[in-house]
Amino acid sequence: MQRVTIAQVSERAGVSTATVSRVLSGKGPVSAAVERRVRRAAEELGYQVNPIARALRNSRTDTVGMVVPSISNPFFTSLVESVEHVLEREGKELFLSDARSDPAIEARRLSSLAARNVDGIIVSPSHGTESGPAVQETADRLPLVQLDRFVGGTNTDWVGVDDVAAMRMVMDHLHEGGARSAAFIGSLMTNSSTEQRFAGFRRRAEELGMSVRADQVFLGDYSVDWGEVAAARLVDAGNLPDAIVCADDLIALGVTRACRAYGIAVPDQIQVTGYDNIEFSRLGEPALTTVDQPRDRIAEEAVRLLAAASRAADTDRGPSARIALVPTLVVRDSTRAGAARRPGRRAQH
Repeated sequence: MQRVTIAQVSERAGVSTATVSRVLSGKGPVSAAVERRVRRAAEELGYQVNPIARALRNSRTDTVGMVVPSISNPFFTSLVESVEHVLEREGKELFLSDARSDPAIEARRLSSLAARNVDGIIVSPSHGTESGPAVQETADRLPLVQLDRFVGGTNTDWVGVDDVAAMRMVMDHLHEGGARSAAFIGSLMTNSSTEQRFAGFRRRAEELGMSVRADQVFLGDYSVDWGEVAAARLVDAGNLPDAIVCADDLIALGVTRACRAYGIAVPDQIQVTGYDNIEFSRLGEPALTTVDQPRDRIAEEAVRLLAAASRAADTDRGPSARIALVPTLVVRDSTRAGAARRPGRRAQH
C-alpha cells in the first residue's frame, strides 16, 4: 500500500503543504479552523508522520531509552509507567530495556539504545560499581540521567529519594511503637539503594539506642522468596528482635508470610516495615507500613534533567545535578504505632 503524502493531505484540506507541516509538527501559527481541516484530512487519508524523515529534519528522534535492573520488580514497573506518561505529554516515545540485574546485559542494552540514536537515556544502574564504565561511556555519547539508584564516580545527573532520611522516619516510627531492637533484611551491598538504606538504618538505630545484632542482618536479593528465607533463619535462631526493617516491599511481604507460617503475630510480637509502597503492600496481611517514593515527581525531574542536558549538549554544563526528593512514610497495620491508630484496636507492647 502506497504511503500517503503531505501533498495529498494539503489537497484534501485545501491548504498549502507548508500549512499541513505546521499543523502536524505543532510549529507555527494556524487558525483553529484550519487545524481542524488539516487533521480531519490527515485522519481520513490515514496519513502517518515518517519518523525517520522527521528525525533527519530535526536532528532528533523524539525517543528516550530507559534501562531498569528488573522489570519484574513492581517498583520499577510503576516507575517506568510514570516516566512513559511524562514523555507522552511531551510527544516522545520510550524504548524500554531490562538489564536482568546483570551489568554485562545492562552494558549491551545501553549500547543498543545509543546506536538507535535515542535523544537520551534514563538508567537505574543494576550494580553500584560494575555498572560504572558502561554508564559513563554512554553518558559521554549522549545525555543520560541516573534514576533511583546511582553509580559513584560517574559524571551524570541523578534523581531519586533521600534513603537515609527515609530510614530515619522508619526507625523513629518503630521506636514510637516500642521497638528497642531491630533486624535488617535487604539485598547484597551491590547497589546504592541497599547501601544507603542500610546506612540510614544503622545510623538512626545507634542514635536511638536501638540494638542491632550482627547476626540479624541478612543480605540476599529483592524478592518475596528471600524475605521468607531470611525471616525463617531469624526465627530458627531464636531471640527475635522487636522489629524487622526490610529494604523493599517484596522482602517485607515474604517476611510477613513467614511470620504467619510460624504463628508469629505482626505487629503484636514483631513489627515489620517495607520500602517503595508498591501496590501489593496495602494488600498484605497485615497491610505494610512502608516508605512511599514520589514516583511521578521522580519521573518528571528525570525527564526535565534529560531535556536540560540535551539543550546544553554542546556547552559546558558545569557540575552534575543531584536531586534527592523527600519520601513519605505510609503507616499501616504491620507496625504497632500504625495498628494502634485503627479504631477499636490497642497496640500491645
